Amino acid sequence: MSFLKPTFAHPEIPVNKVGYRKKDYEGKISTLCAGCGHDSISAAIVQACYEMSIEPHRLAKLSGIGCSSKTPTYFLDNSHGFNSVHGRMPSIATGASLANKNLIYMGVSGDGDSASIGMGQFVHVIRRNLNMTYIVMNNGCYGLTKGQDSATADKGSINKTGNANPFQAIDLVGMALELGASFVGRSFSGDKTQLVPLLKAALSHPGFAFLDIISPCVTFNNNLGSTKSYSFVRDHIEATAKMDFVPEEEEIVAHYSEGESLDLALHDGSKIRLKKLAPNWDPRDRTSAQEAVQNCRDRGEIMTGLLYIDMDRPNLHGFLNTVDTPLNKLTETDCCPGSEKLKTINNTFK
Repeated sequence: MSFLKPTFAHPEIPVNKVGYRKKDYEGKISTLCAGCGHDSISAAIVQACYEMSIEPHRLAKLSGIGCSSKTPTYFLDNSHGFNSVHGRMPSIATGASLANKNLIYMGVSGDGDSASIGMGQFVHVIRRNLNMTYIVMNNGCYGLTKGQDSATADKGSINKTGNANPFQAIDLVGMALELGASFVGRSFSGDKTQLVPLLKAALSHPGFAFLDIISPCVTFNNNLGSTKSYSFVRDHIEATAKMDFVPEEEEIVAHYSEGESLDLALHDGSKIRLKKLAPNWDPRDRTSAQEAVQNCRDRGEIMTGLLYIDMDRPNLHGFLNTVDTPLNKLTETDCCPGSEKLKTINNTFK
């Protein structure tokens, strides 16, 4: 079996406006579980960047720790990248953006990386309105450490041990709206028709664009008391040695119209309910967005689409009134304009 992608391509393969093929936006072969929703999100990112004709070297992708944070390896191989420690991706993104405002910043995180250890950094990057696209691949469990409930696991959901989660889920969309995020959206990894345009809008937004993407874990979210679950089989089988096997699953896809709801069956037979925003939705009204999200949550639905946008709020560079030239391009002359200028500055503090 080969783990290398072929380098050849048809000479007449289409290119975008800047001369790149779709293949040029891909990355290494994924090592995630077959059928993982995260791979669908990576494919949507590739599609969005190709269609937007983004030059790969103009984009910087950043991540923390977790299955989701591995995905930048699987797209935009020729872009800048930084894999930080657990939950600290927003700090790296902030520093990079302050140094060079000319790059397009994309942060990839997970529900563990953002809703638990990284919560403090998550809330502050929102309130600062850093100019970046922040993607959370939300599967409600810690897939990298054998599927424990994460902070976004729904109350009452059955985890791999067969126990119901007693805690109320943290709704990252609701939190982003409350903290003043200037762009808030939610989608499903299997709904490419909705996800690709949302990614395009987020990448084009001049401020903090948050996307909560529901991405089911095919390995650890298949345990609602099923006799086909890993835990049940291990309890009822005699083996010479312990081993793990991850079955190959088909990608879950969804097609439904705006304003409609859809009950979607996951690999384990459990269901989630998705709801697309109505065509006449006004995404500029934060209060109505918060109410709509809460109403859907009370009905057991997951609202998807562009929930809120504010194009007029200044981003972090606007708040700090930085110069037009990226800070990492400033020369010594720019930073040290002379003693007379320093004297003028000092006089303002008297």
